[in-house]
Amino acid sequence: MAEKSLCLLGSTGSIGTNTLDVVARHPGRFRVHALAAHGSVEALAEQIERYRPRLAVLYDEEAAERLRARRPGNGATAIRAGMEGLLEAVGAPEVDQVVSGMVGAIGLRPTYAAIEGGKQVAIANKETLVLAGELMVSKAAETGSRLLPMDSEHNAVFQCLAGQIGNGSGPAPGAGAAPRGNGRAGLERIVLTASGGPFRDWPLERFGEITLDQALAHPNWKMGPKITIDSATMMNKGLEVIEARWLFGLPPSRIRVLIHRQSIVHSLVEFTDGSVIAQLGLPDMRTPIAYCLGYPERLALDLPRLNLAEVGRLDFEDVSPDKYGCLYLALEALELGGGAPAALNGANEAVVGAYLKGAFAFAEIHRILSRVMGRLRGALAPRRDGGAPSWLGAVRSVDDAIAADRWGRDCAATEMP
Repeated sequence: MAEKSLCLLGSTGSIGTNTLDVVARHPGRFRVHALAAHGSVEALAEQIERYRPRLAVLYDEEAAERLRARRPGNGATAIRAGMEGLLEAVGAPEVDQVVSGMVGAIGLRPTYAAIEGGKQVAIANKETLVLAGELMVSKAAETGSRLLPMDSEHNAVFQCLAGQIGNGSGPAPGAGAAPRGNGRAGLERIVLTASGGPFRDWPLERFGEITLDQALAHPNWKMGPKITIDSATMMNKGLEVIEARWLFGLPPSRIRVLIHRQSIVHSLVEFTDGSVIAQLGLPDMRTPIAYCLGYPERLALDLPRLNLAEVGRLDFEDVSPDKYGCLYLALEALELGGGAPAALNGANEAVVGAYLKGAFAFAEIHRILSRVMGRLRGALAPRRDGGAPSWLGAVRSVDDAIAADRWGRDCAATEMP
């Protein structure tokens, strides 16, 4: 395998640091061309010293100025700022693969630019496909870009299907013929698993007692605060269903969610003959990251191995709509179509951001988002008559997706206490 040049969006976050850990374990296989983050000056400066990229970007312009003043890497790394910097990073002709790991809607435009440029794109930023999934996969089909799912659940499905995703995106560079294996022939259904978060055993009547520290204490995974709260409400799983719909080209009726508290089975696929194939492993994001970085090859990883005898049992259960109403809000948004998923995503980001600052109790997250969904239904009701805003009725561009996302944020702001 030739050395692969990487652009890493979100390098200081959980996805980014785990990606760089995998890179460090395979010297000579990867070159870090560009690193990008939101505003973490210290962390990005340390990464520059270690990986010596040609380009580093901080979306926050003030933070970028502070980084320039530090001259990390003895000034050999060019420092850029803002959206222009992100677009320069993904558009560099030297870059073979872009890892889209920035949290939130900020990753939408640079990810689309990478797809537009025909790059191989490993997607860990779920908002990209939630806001504009149809747009992304159609553009990938047009440019020959290959979309590789890096989220653990979607990567598990990807592995079960032997690296075939059927979303219309182009072939993997250098992959040759389609990989042998199960493929998509006879695929009937996808099952995404969810840990259930820290409150899976709490009765609904106690949800009013939940503290922020308790909500941030995920039982199985180490993630950033926003994603951890989304896991506790299971909004993240709803967003993942929307992702799966576009990544694998299946209607929502053929995508199911099950609670699996051990987080050992990451997803399953069911075929028309009744066969079910699952991908299992210890909960460690470096495994799906390595699969995407090495694709179509599989990279070796010296990590703890799964011992099923130690695990002892694997439990599965249906999702309670009473405890996890946010999941069903996301499913409704997917059914509504158009800009509804983008609007709900924007509302959720705003609400979770306010919750993390202590603005209201945990149980209010679902209540506020339910009111936003009510307003969204009303806004989309006149869609057939052309009365809904065009960008809410259909997402035909990145600007449409951003407008729908902003509508959701504004709506949430008026519903929050």
